[in-house]
Order: sequence, then C-alpha cells, then structure tokens
Amino acid sequence: MTTPQPTSAGGPSPRGEWRDEVARLVAGPRGARFAGLFGSAEEDGAVGLSAYLFPQGAPTALVLRTTLPPDALTYPSLTPDLPAAFWYERVLHDLFGVTPAGHPRLDPLLLPLRDPEHTPLPGTARRPRPLDPQESAIPRALTGPGVFTIPHGPVRSGVTESVEYLVETPGEDIPRVQIRLFHKHRGVSKAFEGRTAADAVLVAERVEGIASVAHALAFCHAAETCAGADVPWAARLVRVLFAELERVANHLDVMVRLTEAAGLAVATARFGLHKERVLRLTGRLCGSRFGRGVVVPGGVRGLPALPAAGLGTELGRLHTAVISDWHAAMTTPSFLDRLRGTGPLEVGLARRHGALGPIGKASGCGSDARLDRPYDAYGSLALGPPPEHPGGDVMARTRVRGHEIAQSFRLLSQVVDELRVLAADPPPAVELPGDLTGEASGWAEGPQGETLYVLRLDQGRVARCAPRSASFHNLVLFHEVFAGDILTDFPFVEASFGLSIAGAAI
Repeated sequence: MTTPQPTSAGGPSPRGEWRDEVARLVAGPRGARFAGLFGSAEEDGAVGLSAYLFPQGAPTALVLRTTLPPDALTYPSLTPDLPAAFWYERVLHDLFGVTPAGHPRLDPLLLPLRDPEHTPLPGTARRPRPLDPQESAIPRALTGPGVFTIPHGPVRSGVTESVEYLVETPGEDIPRVQIRLFHKHRGVSKAFEGRTAADAVLVAERVEGIASVAHALAFCHAAETCAGADVPWAARLVRVLFAELERVANHLDVMVRLTEAAGLAVATARFGLHKERVLRLTGRLCGSRFGRGVVVPGGVRGLPALPAAGLGTELGRLHTAVISDWHAAMTTPSFLDRLRGTGPLEVGLARRHGALGPIGKASGCGSDARLDRPYDAYGSLALGPPPEHPGGDVMARTRVRGHEIAQSFRLLSQVVDELRVLAADPPPAVELPGDLTGEASGWAEGPQGETLYVLRLDQGRVARCAPRSASFHNLVLFHEVFAGDILTDFPFVEASFGLSIAGAAI
C-alpha cells in the first residue's frame, strides 16, 4: 500500500475565509487534527500557505490552500483560535516574511535576526547573505520581587543538543520557560532543493539523526505517491524492521536519561548497554547504526545482511533482557517518586494541540499513523491499539514507552517470520520515473510521533520539501508542563519528552 494522495479543499480563497475555514474544521471535540502549516514561494514574490488537517477516521490528509500576494504578505492569525499554529506562524514570519496579524508573540524562532535580507524563502533560488550572530537582550515576561532568568544553554554539559531554555523563576519554582531554537537551525528545506529523489532521501535521513528511518520513510512515501508506485512486499517488511529497531533504540535512550537524572548508575549502564546492542544489531543488518541507506524511493536498497533465523534468536534474547531491566526500574520506589506527578500535560490541552507520539498517548491522545493510516507492512501486521494513559506526567510517558518497546518486539517477531518464508532474493525496490513531476505528502510514525513531509517534484528534482517532525510539533508544549515543578524536575521533564532539537529547528 502506498501513501494516499492528499486531497485539496477548495483551492485558493480569500485570506480571512481560508483562516476561518481552517479554524472551523479543527474546532470541537470531533474536529480534525491540525498537523501543520507550511509556506512556499510562488511566482512574482507571492507566498502560498497550506494547512494540513487529518479529519477523524480519514485515511488521508485534508489540505486547505491560499496565496498571499507579494504586496500583502499578511493574514489574520490562526493562533488565537488554534494555539497549535503558534510556532508554525512564527516560522512563516522568519522564513517568508509573512505577518500573521494578531499573533501573540512573533519573536524569532528559527532565525535570530529580523532582517528581510536574511529571509531564505524556501522554494526559490534566493539564499541569505552571511549572517553575523548578534546577541540580543534576553526576553522576559515575568516581573516581581526576586524574579530572575536562568539562561540554560545553548551549550550544556555532555552531548546534549544546543538549545536555549530561558527559565524565569523566583528561586525554585518554574512558572515560565521560553525556548530559543535558532542555535540549531540549518536551513534543511533549502538543502533539499534541486536534488533528485534518490539524493534527497540522504538529506531526509539527516534532518533528525535519531529518527533517520522515519524521515526517510515519510519522504519516500511522498515521492512514491507522486509516482503511483507499488512497493514490493519484501521491501515493506524490511522498512518495518528498521523502523521498529529505531523506535526501541530511542525509547531506551529516554530511559538512559531518566535513570541518569535519578542517579541510578547501574540502571543507566544497563539501558545504555541495551541501546548499544540495538544500534550494533542495526549496523550489522545494513552497515549503519542509524539505519541509513536502507530506505530508498520505491523500496529498500537490499534485504538484511543476517538470515532471519539468526536475527530472530538475537531479537528474542534482547527482548528478554530489556523487559527484565525495564520492570526492575519501574518497580524502584526512589525512581518512581521522581516520575509520578512531574511535568503533567493536561489532557484537554494535549487534544486541542494534537499532541503526537508518546507525549500525546500519555495524555489521552491515541493518534498513531501506523494504525490510523497504515503504510508499508503495518496494515497486515497485528499492531494492536495504541496505549493511552490519561495521567499526562513523566510516569505516564515512561509507561507508554515501555508498552511501545514490547509492541515493537512483537512486530519484529512477525516481520522475521514473514522474511523466513519469502522466496530467495525478492525484488527490494521498484524504479521511479526520472522525470517525475507532482506534489504529495507522506508520513511515518517515528519514535517521537508522526513525521510529515510535503514534497513538490519538478522533472525529477525537488522544487520544495517541507519536513515536519514530531519534535517540532510537540516541543512547544514544553512551555505548558511545569505547573508545580521545581528546578530539579527539569531534567526529568526534558528527558521524558524524548525530542530532538535538530528535528525541531528545521
């Protein structure tokens, strides 16, 4: 099954009508889930806007489009009625010079300066001139006796990614956190342009390194939709194999960071060992610890390097060891005390935002692209319903990850059984036309949640590619989860989100 072609609702419409229609479709308990808002440079300086929605139960995306003329790059902001658009509209302002009138805070998000000469306009040949970083005053919203700001980052100890958290506090409580991402921004959308689909998938794998397979899948699904390609069954199975290994490695990494924050040295070492075993197994299967080079437009580059029988045995041993240590950690009172009630994300807020992945599932949102809009081999495997824990705190997010690890090992066992009965050397891929032209979206359920790609091809080359990671969609919720928490809770909350700053600062 290939990723279905999104449908377009209505075509270009007046800006106010377009905005109101997006807000109307998302409003209410049965409203569509807001998945993203993207810009594209059109002819003569105009900017196109595309809002991607997923109506409940729909197998494909609903896309609402409008175009802003070059002399009026403004529209009524969605954010007052649709808070999930908050960061998306800031990106439009940064990269396209679009002004969402009425937006509550148009601070720079991806670019540190407000200068039209630096606007890169993804989708055109224009590139920004060299940018000389300038330190600006730290923005501050809280006032009162004893309130001060702790600039946490962008350079921190260890190998933590560069991000600046501005913690406004009277001493111990955390009433407000601001996030500044621009230290990590790399202009990824521009890096896609002009490449063939086969070359562009190499860029997709590097958008968010810890979710290389998920990004490659979402990109290839979009390209395959443009071509109407039917991926071979063997390739679909191999894609699931590497996607689930990636999920297990990511969830183990979250547990490494949680146990380290709690000072559990033995547990930290054990989960670090298990993560390393998963990465080494992935490397033995394809030559890359991160599964890079496996997924290509039309299928996969080849079958796993290990025979199915040996792979099944190794996965079984790994499953037993991981589940045993996970159970030990989740029955350790001193560890549970640091998770329980920490960093709660309110259920209603999570639903209104359309929170993705373990963060959403831990707050009562069960969205999972593998189940809702199946791709590759997922529609033929016994996936089971996604876990939902209404607690919304660090404990709930950790329990969701434990459930997903067990689920991944069950899926891996099914895939190995299928690979055993395949004929020798089945075709791993189909070839896409070299002059492919079209526009489509593609998605995959990464370890952090739904990864979404909007792709436009022109004569076989990328004219526009807008990747949206779950990290970008979810990280804005980090502002919302510190009610009642103190500074020593910060590392637990950050680790429990399990997000990538590189993936957010696209």
